[in-house]
Amino acid sequence: MTKHTSNLKAEKIVGGVHASPRHDSAHKHVTGTAVYIDDIVEPFGTLHAGLGLANVAHGTIRSMDLSAVRAAPGVVDVLTASDIPGVNEISPSGMNDDPVLADGKVEFHGQPIFCVIAETREQARRAARLAKIEYEELPAVIDIWDVDVETHRQVTTPLTLKRGDAAAALASAPRRVKGRMRLGGQDHFYLEGQVSLAIPGEDEDVLVYCSTQGPSETQHMVAHALGVPSHSVAIEVRRMGGGFGGKETQANQCAALAAIAAKKLKRAVKLRLDRDEDMLATGKRHDFAIDYDVGFDEEGRILGVDYTFALRAGFSADLSGPVGDRALFHCDNAYFFPHVHAKSAPLYTNTVSNTAFRGFGGPQGMVGAERVIDEVAFAVGKDPLEIRKLNFYDAMGVDGERNITPYHQKVEDCIIQRIVAELEESADYAGRRKAIAEFNAGSPVVKRGLALTPVKFGISFTKTESNQAGALVHVYTDGSVHMNHGGTEMGQGLHLKVAQVVAEEFQIDLDRVKITATTTAKVPNTSPTAASSGADLNGMAAQDAARQIKDRLIDFAAETHQIPRDQVVFLPNRVRVGNEEIAFNELVRQAYMNRIQLSAAGFYKTPKIHWDRAKGRGHAFYYYAYGAACSEVSVDTLTGEYVVERTDILHDTGRSLNRAIDIGQVEGGFIQGMGWLTTEELWWDDKGRLRTHAPSTYKIPLASDRPKIFNVALTNWSEAYEPTIHRSKAVGEPPLPLGLAVLHALSDAVASVADHRICPRLDAPATPERVLMAVERLKAQVAK
Repeated sequence: MTKHTSNLKAEKIVGGVHASPRHDSAHKHVTGTAVYIDDIVEPFGTLHAGLGLANVAHGTIRSMDLSAVRAAPGVVDVLTASDIPGVNEISPSGMNDDPVLADGKVEFHGQPIFCVIAETREQARRAARLAKIEYEELPAVIDIWDVDVETHRQVTTPLTLKRGDAAAALASAPRRVKGRMRLGGQDHFYLEGQVSLAIPGEDEDVLVYCSTQGPSETQHMVAHALGVPSHSVAIEVRRMGGGFGGKETQANQCAALAAIAAKKLKRAVKLRLDRDEDMLATGKRHDFAIDYDVGFDEEGRILGVDYTFALRAGFSADLSGPVGDRALFHCDNAYFFPHVHAKSAPLYTNTVSNTAFRGFGGPQGMVGAERVIDEVAFAVGKDPLEIRKLNFYDAMGVDGERNITPYHQKVEDCIIQRIVAELEESADYAGRRKAIAEFNAGSPVVKRGLALTPVKFGISFTKTESNQAGALVHVYTDGSVHMNHGGTEMGQGLHLKVAQVVAEEFQIDLDRVKITATTTAKVPNTSPTAASSGADLNGMAAQDAARQIKDRLIDFAAETHQIPRDQVVFLPNRVRVGNEEIAFNELVRQAYMNRIQLSAAGFYKTPKIHWDRAKGRGHAFYYYAYGAACSEVSVDTLTGEYVVERTDILHDTGRSLNRAIDIGQVEGGFIQGMGWLTTEELWWDDKGRLRTHAPSTYKIPLASDRPKIFNVALTNWSEAYEPTIHRSKAVGEPPLPLGLAVLHALSDAVASVADHRICPRLDAPATPERVLMAVERLKAQVAK
């Protein structure tokens, strides 16, 4: 041991929490050395699978001739529903309505009916096109816009939220507006499509490398399809090339088919969808038809609202129930509604079953809230920002009554007033509002618009049992640390943040912590990496595991040196034991020599949350994340084309674990939300065929679509109201609805052609065509 003094203020570990080390795979991403599922070296004899897809939207299968498929070059086998050894079912809802392969009936165009196994991927895909299938077509429901919400079939039980007496409040309100809004869906368009590589083992065992956000759910679904216990199936994923919710449940089908084929043929099998197949056969963000009825006073204070959120669920339940629930949870956004009634309607359609997408229904609910704000603002002739601020929840620390949500949870941490006030000043909202009015007055064709919109996003799974996580931490005798947890890495930096937490706990440099692949063989019963809870849950679980080992080391050092426990202090890369210091790795070595356990399994469950769906009340969220965006656009009123001139964002991440990672999440979330609300349009024809199924027909935002001026900042004063991991806040989903600022800036620009006297009621996505139609509609109304 060496004796010396330490300067704790001047010395820190490299890469602990509240620092900004680079993403652990950043250099691998840009050099192409990051290993994704399709990069794994294939075992000798690996076979490849291709899907046979339905070419009708709804019908029964009268006959299916696969002889030409089986005789095609390279084909080894063809799987149909009858070849599934276990249960032909991958429904995450438990409603038994989502088959691995269609059996006798198809319910959407593009539904997988059979699976070809061949020597090469090309051979499998070519062979799949040779099938001769005859259908008896049945009537198909494609869109929900003209559907009777009250009588149409729903795929699962809807939710109703109510507080107060909305009907009476609406009837007695001095002012009242009703309307309807169409809100489009969105394809995940992850860089890496759905892919699984299954390797058969002895007995019933199978290892599946799968691009999945929910390894445990995929494990259980594969086990059900194989008819084996879950312990026989191991799912592993080191990283995904994007997920955005699209790999929470949708990865299960490819994994199950690859595993079934691998076990049947006793050879490794890979199934990788190409972009067209992926877009045709996998679910998307739900599109909505939002009906609203709002009552308010002459000042613009909302007195009561009534909402119906009808969503296109698709042919099966999937996650449409909880997505609709979360839309209702966020139909208030940052606003207090004294009286509210809101209901969901997850409607059956003969389209692919829609699923989780970043925000999980929350952004759709917020769109409804912001449309109501716009309606009120135009009705009373005020700036929408003024109406927003007038209707905010009470600020944190204010002893008021305007702080109860439609689901009866008290909002105790509201900081939206401060965030909006700071952004309003830093973005010079008032000055630019005046300048834009002067510009528009002198510009007959190009009109500018400005909007500042808030975000209040609830953090937790509304499925209570999902709010838990496990982790496994090993400390080796050389002082290096192996970390594993149940979360998955899809580019968002989760593994890095959890590694930072472990490094901070042991006070060792980040490069001493090994980040490993997520696998169900190490950490069981994991929750999907979703609901923005990855770092919250897994960071806490890893911290618990590290603290168990740390406590053992402290006990060992205290006992060995006959000193109180509080005289054992972890310093950067060493430990002070009384008046002496010892290197961390030396203490670990000594502990091992004295048979001290250097491995621990950690666990965490989110406290306080509870939810009674039948009653529509509870403490659904552990805390809220807040943010605001201010966007300015220029619109050509002759063509509808537009550009985003500038966006300023101030977002709340609490005491950020990694500000660089979080800023990247805010930037990406905003751009993805902007894309959803402006350019990304899903379009099915009247036969149920998705016509926007490739980059040539589906427009995600390009680098050139980003705001010309893009200022993003995180609050430097906020911290989580609850004791989250190091008082940080979730950042995965909350930034996406910041894109609402662009939609409402476009609405503001369109409204200028009618001197802001008429609410444009601009639907989304606000494509140039839709913007032009809104302009022409307002011009016609003014002319009358």
